[in-house]
Amino acid sequence: MPKKENIQNMFDSIAPEYDYLNHLLSMDIDKRWRKKAVKEIVDTEKPQKILDVACGTCDFTIAIARKAMTDNAYEGELHTEITGIDISEGMMRIGKKKLTKAGFCKDGDFVSVELIQGDCECLPFEQNSFDRISAGFGVRNFEHLDQGLKEMYRTLKPGGKVVILELSVPGNRIIRNLYKMYFTKLLPLIGGRISGKRSAYNYLPASVLKFPGPNEFQGMLRNAGFKNIRHKALSLGICRLYTGIKQ
Repeated sequence: MPKKENIQNMFDSIAPEYDYLNHLLSMDIDKRWRKKAVKEIVDTEKPQKILDVACGTCDFTIAIARKAMTDNAYEGELHTEITGIDISEGMMRIGKKKLTKAGFCKDGDFVSVELIQGDCECLPFEQNSFDRISAGFGVRNFEHLDQGLKEMYRTLKPGGKVVILELSVPGNRIIRNLYKMYFTKLLPLIGGRISGKRSAYNYLPASVLKFPGPNEFQGMLRNAGFKNIRHKALSLGICRLYTGIKQ
């Protein structure tokens, strides 16, 4: 796994084309995955403090905020505070523009959203700070994955939930082979041609293939301290949804 500085520089360089290519190359399936994950995050019965780790260009952050806005506005009293954190200034610059366009800001009535540039493996928050911690397609880029998971556990409140979406490799052999062919051949070709950053789009599929499988990753969540760990395969295992509780 590349060093943090390399990851930061890489995502800074592909930030302008990242959203377009992300939705194009996933055929917009990623939007459905986020929708499923958001249901695990937003609570309609009480105010929440939510941390979106490795928030990037804020697609997940905005999905959470929209769900919270709908539910909180319906209830009329709840207020959700969402904080997004990412190491890439370039990605967050795009995210800030998207948040403004979507109507979310730091001082919102029902939902407030704030972005902070920082190291997700050394979160700048006190322990027991958040009711929910989310991460959408970002933890595979951690240099020290175990440390990042421990930081999520540390900053989560007792009784709080972590919700992680991550790309994966399908279990079915035939589907897996087709997936790998697309992921390692076609995706870098298209991504590299559009962005001009072929190396970045070689790295992205490689990072998925190297990411721990479901059993190993659930073991890492367990080692970080989480309990009641759940795992769900989405779209034949192309994406996986993990949840865990801090008791």
